[in-house]
Amino acid sequence: MKKTLAAALTAAFVVGATSTTLAAANPFSDVPAGHWAYQSVAKLASLGVVEGYGDGTYRGDRNITRYEMAQMVAKAMAKNPGGVGKAELDRLAAEFRDELDALGVRVSELEKYADKVIWHGELRYRYIHDKTDLKGGGSFKKTNNPLQLRFLPVAEVNDHWKIKARLTASDNMKTNESTKFDLTFAYADGTYDKFNLKVGKMPLYTDVDDGLLFDDFFSGAKLTFGNQFKVALQAGRWNVTDDPSSYQGAELYYDNDKLFIGGGYHHLNSDDFKAMYGKEDANIWAAGLRYNFGGNLTVGGSYAKNTKADDYDKSWTAGLSYKGASQKTPGSWGVSADYRYVGENISLAPTYDVYTLSSNKKGVDVGVTWSPILNTKLYVNYFWGKTLDTKEDTKTLFTRVSWFF
Repeated sequence: MKKTLAAALTAAFVVGATSTTLAAANPFSDVPAGHWAYQSVAKLASLGVVEGYGDGTYRGDRNITRYEMAQMVAKAMAKNPGGVGKAELDRLAAEFRDELDALGVRVSELEKYADKVIWHGELRYRYIHDKTDLKGGGSFKKTNNPLQLRFLPVAEVNDHWKIKARLTASDNMKTNESTKFDLTFAYADGTYDKFNLKVGKMPLYTDVDDGLLFDDFFSGAKLTFGNQFKVALQAGRWNVTDDPSSYQGAELYYDNDKLFIGGGYHHLNSDDFKAMYGKEDANIWAAGLRYNFGGNLTVGGSYAKNTKADDYDKSWTAGLSYKGASQKTPGSWGVSADYRYVGENISLAPTYDVYTLSSNKKGVDVGVTWSPILNTKLYVNYFWGKTLDTKEDTKTLFTRVSWFF
C-alpha cells in the first residue's frame, strides 16, 4: 500500500476528530502546499502519527509494510479518537491485530475502540469421502459435504475479562437442508498475570496430546497457570451422545516454542461408556512431545490409554510437518505426514479430519495446506489404512476450504 493513498488519508480520517486545527506548516519538503495530500500529511505530522525521515522528507510514494502501518494505527489509537473516525479505526485495529500485538498494544485496548465488541467469522466448505473394502466382497462408501458459517464475537468486560462466543449455522450441500444459528459456545475469559480462568461452555482441546483425545466443547470451568511451564485444570459436563458425562481433566506441560513436552489425566463418567465397553468410567492418561528444529520442520507424537477399557483402549500418533499455511500470507503452504492409531474407546472426539465419518482405525495420514489468496485457506488430507476391529482396508479423502473475515 502507498503511504499517501492508504496510510496517510485513512489515518488522517481516523484521527480527524481529535484535531480541530491543522498544523501551521507542513514539515516535509517533498509535500508542498499545493500537493493533494498536503492537509492530511500536515495533520498527521502535527499529531505525531507520522514522523518522516531524518532528511526532512515524507517519501509518500514508497510502499510500506504491514508493520509500519500498524505503528501508525497504534499512534492514532493513542490519541483516543472518536466521532467521525471511529468506524475506520475499528476496522484498522481488527485488520492489524497481530502486528499491534507484536508492538505491545494490548488486544483489550483495541477492543475499547470498537464498542467493546469485535466480530470475526469463517465460512467453511468440506468434502469427506470414506471407503472401506469389505472382506465379504464389495465396499461401504460414505460421503458428506457440509457448508458451515461461523460468527465469533469477542466482547470486552474490563481490563481483565472478555466474553467469547460462537454462533454456527450449517447446510447439507447434498440434501439442501439447513440449520438455524445455534450457540456453539459462550464463556467468560479472565486473565490476571499468569492466571487464566474460563467459565461457561468453551472449547475442549487436549493440548498435551495435540487433540488426540478431544477437539470439542464442554460446559464448566478451566483454570490455567504459568508461562512456559503450565498447569491446566478443568471440570464440567461433556456429552458423549445424548447423555451428559461428568468430566475432570488435568494437564502439565512445558512449551518454549521449540520444545513441547507434557502429560495429562482425564476422567469421565457416563452410562454411555457402559454401552461402549461395559463400565461407567473412563480413566485416560496421555503424554505428548513435539520439537521444532529452529526452522520449518517439526516432529512429534503423542500416546494415550484408557485404563478402564479392555479393547480399543489406546491411541497414538507420530509424524512430521514442514512449513504451514497462514490465511494472512497468500502463497504460504505446508505439508505433513503422520501415522495414526486411534481407538474408539479412548479418542472420543479427536481433532483429525480424516476420522470425521468413522473412527477406530490405523494408518497413514498425509496432508497439504495452502493459502491461495488473502484470508483463504485450503486443506487436503488423504488417509489409508485398516479398521481396528475388522482389519478391512479403508481410505478417506478430506478437503476443506475456509474463507475468514
